[in-house]
Amino acid sequence: MIAKLTGLLDAIGTDEVVIDVNGVGYLVFCSARTLRSFEKAGDPITIFVETHVREDHIHLFGFGDQNERDWFRLLTTVQGVGAKVALAILGTLSPDDLVNAMISEDKAALTRAPGVGPRLAVRLLAELKEKSVDLNVVKQPDTLKTSDDHTSLVSDAVSVLINLGYGRSAAFSAVAQVAQAIGVDADVESLVKAALRELSA
Repeated sequence: MIAKLTGLLDAIGTDEVVIDVNGVGYLVFCSARTLRSFEKAGDPITIFVETHVREDHIHLFGFGDQNERDWFRLLTTVQGVGAKVALAILGTLSPDDLVNAMISEDKAALTRAPGVGPRLAVRLLAELKEKSVDLNVVKQPDTLKTSDDHTSLVSDAVSVLINLGYGRSAAFSAVAQVAQAIGVDADVESLVKAALRELSA
C-alpha cells in the first residue's frame, strides 16, 4: 500500500495530479483544496496517500496533510459517500470547517459541497459525530466543557450571530474562539461583540 509520495509535480488536471517519483508517474486524485496548494509543474511535492484497491482498478487519493487524509477515510465510511463525494466535501470545507460543522450541527455548511443534499448532510452529521469521537478526529473546544452556564452563553451568542445573518459554523467558530480568550467573565453581549470583531477581521 502506498501511504506517501515525494517527487516532482509532473502535471495538474481538473481533479488529479501526476507525480514523478524517480521516473515513475503516479496519477493521484486530489480535492480542489489540495490542488490549489500546488503551483507549477517541476515543483518538488510531498502528499499523503490513501490507496483504494478494487477488482478493476487501483486509485490513489492524495492530501496535503494527514488530517485531511483522516477526514477522507472518515467521510467514506458514511453510507452514500464515495471517494468522489468525499473529495468534493474536502474541496469545499477544510478539516477545521468540518469540525465546526459537526459540533454546531450545521447542515447548511455540508450542503455547500457538490453532491451533498439535505438528506445526506443529516446522515453525515449523525454518523460522523459518533465516529469522529471514537477516532478522536473532532475535539470539542475547551470553552464548551467548562459548565452548563458557559455552554448556554456560547449557544445564545451563536444564535444572535445567526439572526444577524452569519452561517452557523462561522458563528460557532468565532464565538468558541473568543469565549476561550474572554474566559469565565464572558456574557452574551461581550461574546457577540468580540465574535463580530473576529468575523470582520
